[in-house]
Amino acid sequence: MSRESYKVITKDGIGEIVEKKSRFIGAVYNVESTEEAEAKIAEISKKYWDARHNCYAYVIGENSEISKCSDNGEPSGTAGKPILEVINGAGITNALIIVTRYFGGVLLGTGGLVRAYTQAAQAALADAEVGEKVFSQKLTLTVGYNMINNVQYYLGQNNIAIADSRYEADVSFDICVKESDLETIKNGLTQKCEGQITITEGDKGYYIL
Repeated sequence: MSRESYKVITKDGIGEIVEKKSRFIGAVYNVESTEEAEAKIAEISKKYWDARHNCYAYVIGENSEISKCSDNGEPSGTAGKPILEVINGAGITNALIIVTRYFGGVLLGTGGLVRAYTQAAQAALADAEVGEKVFSQKLTLTVGYNMINNVQYYLGQNNIAIADSRYEADVSFDICVKESDLETIKNGLTQKCEGQITITEGDKGYYIL
C-alpha cells in the first residue's frame, strides 16, 4: 500500500568525528535506486582509496522496502548496522550513508566502533537537509498577464510553492497539491481569477510540496 508521504534527503550532508586518533568521515546522499547507491559507494571508495574502511547502509523505496548495510572489514555488526539504525531512526528513505574510517593506530573495541560509526552517521545527517515527498497532483495553471498577481497572491496565501513558470503568450505556473485539497484549490483559483484561468491536471506522484 502506498504511503501518503515519506521523508527524503533534499541536500547531501557530510560530518566528521575523531575517536582515539581514528578519523571517521560520514556522508549522506539521496539515492533513488540500488544501482545509484552502489555507484555512489564505488565512487566514494575510489575517492578514499587509502582509507582502512568505507562502511555504509542504505534504504530504498517509498515503503523502505529495500535495505542493505556493510561493515567493510570491521567486526560484524559494528559499522553497517549502526549506520542503518541512524537512517531508520530518522524515518528517511532513498538515503545512503557512507562512513569512511582512517585508522589512527588505537583499537576502539566493539562498543567504541558502534559509537563512532553512529556518531559519524549522525553528524552527516545533521549537516543534510530533509524534506517530505507527498503523494500529490501536478497542476498547470495558465493565465493572461493581467492575472499573474491574482494567482501568485492565492498561492502565497495557501502556502503553495511554484515548481516552474513559463512566460510566453500566456503565463503558465506548475504546482503540486495534495489530492484531498485538489477541488478546493481549483475552485479557489477559478474564483480568484474570475474564471480567466485554465487548470490542466498532470501526473500524480510523489512531489516535495
